[in-house]
Amino acid sequence: MTSGQITWSRSLAFLGLLLFLGAGSLAGQEMVEEELQTQYQLLTVEQVVDGLEQPWAIAFLPGGDMLVTERPGRINLIRDGVRTELSGAPAVHVQNQGGMLDVVPHPDYESNGWIYLTYSKGSEDSTVPALARTRIEGDALVDFQEIFESNTPTSPGRHYGSRILFLDDGTLLMSIGDRGAEPARAQDTMDHSGTLVRLNPDGSVPDDNPFVGTPGYAPEIFSYGHRNIQGIVLHPTTGQIWATEHGPRGGDELNLIEAGANYGWPTVSLGRDYRTQEPFGDARSMPGMVDPVHEFLPTLAPSGLAVVTNTDFHETWEGNLLAGGLGSERLVRLVIENGELVHLEDLINGELGRIRDVRLGPDGAVYLATGENDGGVYRLTPAN
Repeated sequence: MTSGQITWSRSLAFLGLLLFLGAGSLAGQEMVEEELQTQYQLLTVEQVVDGLEQPWAIAFLPGGDMLVTERPGRINLIRDGVRTELSGAPAVHVQNQGGMLDVVPHPDYESNGWIYLTYSKGSEDSTVPALARTRIEGDALVDFQEIFESNTPTSPGRHYGSRILFLDDGTLLMSIGDRGAEPARAQDTMDHSGTLVRLNPDGSVPDDNPFVGTPGYAPEIFSYGHRNIQGIVLHPTTGQIWATEHGPRGGDELNLIEAGANYGWPTVSLGRDYRTQEPFGDARSMPGMVDPVHEFLPTLAPSGLAVVTNTDFHETWEGNLLAGGLGSERLVRLVIENGELVHLEDLINGELGRIRDVRLGPDGAVYLATGENDGGVYRLTPAN
């Protein structure tokens, strides 16, 4: 068997187990289980939630509750094996890549109860990515506050970004895609499109943002020149911010994020034009623009990024990044040393479908959401 892959016979057995599971099963009920041999670690893969329509994000609350968003506009609370759709969700514009997107609890959730949501809002003519915070009371969302929206409405359906990351100083980052229609907007420093914005928890602008007070720059911008970041994580040991983002045809990137940096899109790109196959952009690298740490070849179509901190996994995994892929249907393990990628391993390659989100749970397990019309949540643990 090739490391990191399941043989065809095991793939068929895995599929058979998935089909055997009845609709509507949840954590605490009958689970699908399969063992997966990787280079250093035998894994158990189990389905803990099924019957989800385009699940987009997973979040964990103190006490063991799980939140799962579905892109058509739903926010689900999973408690003691029971899935409940929470009322009070904001109205979202659902079209192509748009809808209900990320969900993340505030780091001090136990004291303030805030959860943060991103979603697309607007009409058939124009939409924007928006950020809100709300609290859970019983089976409802209450105290809803929309605290930020992108400053340039755009035709709906493409490149919303919308991952949320809280930093150690209490501020948060929100990724905003270039919105697809006019990629050059990612180089317009007054446009939120194609950026990471940094905000205080109430949506205001931190005084120490890199462009505060700089003419010609929107003060919310933390970094720019991004195409569509859909994976972002803060490394707990190094304090580095890592992000994965979509290129055009090819050119999917792993980036080390720095305050005030320009990541080049679309002036600089490693990818190709979808239609002509000609190089996209003016160059593959350019002074003053940050090159990616790694280009994913073959394409990953990245979405979801996590750091392994569970010492129950093999010692070689400690501190590694786990990156999910949509079109590639892959989960890859990335070994970083001194800011460079030194090893990449495919852990999953087509066995589960499109991997939309990757999160480390409070139990130390790795959780995956599959972005399918009949999607689910899967749990990866070290096999005994």
